Amino acid sequence: MEIKKFKLGLVPKLFMAIIAGILIGQFLPEEVCRLVVTLSGFFSSFLKFVIPLMILAYVTMGIADLSQGAGKLLLITVALAYSSTLIAGSCSYLVSSALFPHFMSEGALEQIAATAGVSVESYFSLAIPPLLDTMSAVVLAFILGLCLSGMRGRDIGDTLYNTMKDFSKIIDKVLHTIIIPLLPLYICGTFVDMTKSGKTFAVLSILWKVFLVVILMHLICILLQFIMAGIVGKKNPLTLIKNQIPGYTTALGTQSSAATIPVNLECAAADGICEQIRNFVVPLCANIHMAGSMITISACATAVCLMNQIPISLVTVLPFIMTLGVAMVASPGAPGGSIMTALPFLYMIFGTVAGDPEGPICAIMVALYITQDSFGTACNVCGDNAIGVIIDTIYKKFILKDKNVL
Repeated sequence: MEIKKFKLGLVPKLFMAIIAGILIGQFLPEEVCRLVVTLSGFFSSFLKFVIPLMILAYVTMGIADLSQGAGKLLLITVALAYSSTLIAGSCSYLVSSALFPHFMSEGALEQIAATAGVSVESYFSLAIPPLLDTMSAVVLAFILGLCLSGMRGRDIGDTLYNTMKDFSKIIDKVLHTIIIPLLPLYICGTFVDMTKSGKTFAVLSILWKVFLVVILMHLICILLQFIMAGIVGKKNPLTLIKNQIPGYTTALGTQSSAATIPVNLECAAADGICEQIRNFVVPLCANIHMAGSMITISACATAVCLMNQIPISLVTVLPFIMTLGVAMVASPGAPGGSIMTALPFLYMIFGTVAGDPEGPICAIMVALYITQDSFGTACNVCGDNAIGVIIDTIYKKFILKDKNVL
């Protein structure tokens, strides 16, 4: 009788990496922390190089394999992602403005800001410049995918299609043999840095009530998104949420929607989303769907305004959210990318003086956001697959049956 070898799943590995990172950052010497951060930095550089290639391969092939309705499905996906981002940000402001005044304490944000510029320095770094940035990869994937979908077999042959298909298989091999196995190392290094610099416990020890409200809003957002997806796709929302746990955990550690794409694709497959749909919806939404990030930004902006007696209302917040919904496209590729993209637009809420990107108010805003960035990213990637379920249902129910319905 053959004895099956015990294989530890990805989720336990990720939790172990988070716990190990906190313990190393809290108790081991700085030399050990720097070594872990250095190794994590190597992987991070490689990951940033692969991410645009991943987007180009998967989004191109995902759209190209949709022989019917590719353009319409693309528009619906973008509309759903943008609408989700707007609704999440607006609701976050309404909840924050109602609850935060009851438990804000003076000087709390200044204490958090003290951790903003502190980080563990690696021994040395290895720069691997990407061949193209994420936005260029998204646009090029749109062009190639839509053209291949509409022209292959009519105006052009299969040469380019087969080339992209082989390229996609190469990227898939890289993901499953290098990136996914080494994700725990990346996550461990992230938490070593956060713990050693004091970021991990800053919010929990000072503004834990604000932190909990934001996390609760993220969880409610995830629940509502999967309930909607379950209704449309006639699937059990609880099963969808269970399937999403590996993606959620990965996003907590990577703080990057783009870096979570490999795991999120596996979650989408578990949800029953067909390969064509998941290969273009998941990488695309990783760059355009930011419901979780918008919840965090709206809540942080409200908290900063309350602490500094800056007037704030839905009238000022809504144009800010609508602007960021476009401006932050492709920003979730890097930890903290969303808030750094939002900096030039904070004047819309804080005013021209307090909204100076290099001023103390914006520095506090960045510090408060960074401490909660992981959970916003995790909310983003969960919503990506909720949108994937909806698009998959539309594709199977309407596009494949009758291309003239949409």
